Amino acid sequence: MNKSVSFMFWIEAALGTLTGVLAAITPFFPDWIEAVSGWDPDQHDGTLETWIVLGLFAATVVMVLLAWREWRRASVSLSA
Repeated sequence: MNKSVSFMFWIEAALGTLTGVLAAITPFFPDWIEAVSGWDPDQHDGTLETWIVLGLFAATVVMVLLAWREWRRASVSLSA
């Protein structure tokens, strides 16, 4: 079955992938945040990185659920 998904599906899937990869990388390479932004508000104690991982994980879950909803809509409209 060839599904015709909306553009929003691809946006949500891409953002879900991006946030998931960043959430997975951050515990192993926490200094990437300081390297990219040049900002170090927690002076390397890891507090900010912990909150960022939690936020990225929450964003990943939301994006995946939204993409799944768009996928389901495409399959319902295809079968109707």
